[in-house]
Amino acid sequence: MVMKSLAQIAAALEGYDPQALSVPQVQAFLKQLAPLRHDGPVETLPVMAAGERILARDVVSPVDVPPHDNSAMDGFAFAGSDLSATEPTVLQCVGHALAGAAWAGPPPQTGQCLRITTGAIMPAGLDTVVAHEMVQVQGDRITVPLGRVHTGDNRRLRGEDIAQGQAALRQGQRLTPAAWGLLASLGLPEVAVRQRLRVAYFSTGDEILSLGQVPREGAVYDSNRYTVCGLLQRMGCEWIDLGVVPDDPHRLRAAFEEAAQRADAIITSGGVSVGEADHTKALMRELGDVDFWRIAMRPGRPMAVGRMGQTLMFGLPGNPVAVMVTFLAFVRPALWRMMGCTDAPPLLVRAQSQQAMRKKAGRTEYQRGVVSRSDNGTLQVSTTGNQGSGVLSSMVQGNALIVLHHDQGHVAEGDPVDVMLFDGAI
Repeated sequence: MVMKSLAQIAAALEGYDPQALSVPQVQAFLKQLAPLRHDGPVETLPVMAAGERILARDVVSPVDVPPHDNSAMDGFAFAGSDLSATEPTVLQCVGHALAGAAWAGPPPQTGQCLRITTGAIMPAGLDTVVAHEMVQVQGDRITVPLGRVHTGDNRRLRGEDIAQGQAALRQGQRLTPAAWGLLASLGLPEVAVRQRLRVAYFSTGDEILSLGQVPREGAVYDSNRYTVCGLLQRMGCEWIDLGVVPDDPHRLRAAFEEAAQRADAIITSGGVSVGEADHTKALMRELGDVDFWRIAMRPGRPMAVGRMGQTLMFGLPGNPVAVMVTFLAFVRPALWRMMGCTDAPPLLVRAQSQQAMRKKAGRTEYQRGVVSRSDNGTLQVSTTGNQGSGVLSSMVQGNALIVLHHDQGHVAEGDPVDVMLFDGAI
């Protein structure tokens, strides 16, 4: 794959200004920097070991699913041509067709039916099933009420789910539990998937403590390392934890070089804000092709992106909530594309705001929210309260981000807003 330089990508984007980027401009840039991959290493795994992995090639069904016409319920099978158009239909029951084997008796004749169980093969000449509870049974006779059943009802056709030779799953899909079941229904014990994306992470700064270190004045424990690694784990990435790297040029250089050798992508937090007195930005510029952005968003204004050789780099802000928001908005979709994942970006759904929110047009805001269902069944959302970018507890209290778009102004109570649900992401 021929990679474009950052300058080439920037030149193709209208109005590109790294010091004043909108969220849509950032998303457009990253689609060029990290385009959807159609290649990469592949491995074959047992279905149950392939959860959330990305499918490496189309899965073509070797069989029809279902493999034969069968009954969709317990009831009585008969020929639809026996149904009367003017009065209830009376049929004689002459046997019992069970799931797991074809009917071995003589073919039912006109006016005859078979008791049948769910999943049983439809005997030759029979094309309709009526549920037990819909008929009157007297001895070996059943009466089907007029107009309650029509020819072909309650019969599942051979191949109606998936036909032999049809693509059952497409390259680039994530293998969800539903996909596991689909693969099993085709009799396929293994599946070809992309190898895990390797992502290296380290936090930067002299004020950052690792767990187990003795507290000291002015220092804080590193939470970003744990949230980012957790987000990567949810994506099915192989994450490489390089810990906390102090603001020392020799140790920073070693961390970047190790990360570039071991990983497909590097994520750091801290050290990318304008005017920060550290060496992170200088080393990024020295070691790679990097741009430093100021994004019209809240939280998460500063961000760095680029490459060290073949390895993509993301420099995220240092505040805990800003790290998670920029990851969800920008890094996660880029990593999915690097993994060859064709799934759509996170779905935004509409909910009614339960409170007024002040919003300045000209930037995108991501507020932590709690989505619930109102008494009339519609979705509603309220904020978690304090929206400071260091209030990490709000990401635990909330179940969604309220997305207030670039051109959007103040929100009144009752206004509809977009929300990005956390389910499956964090």
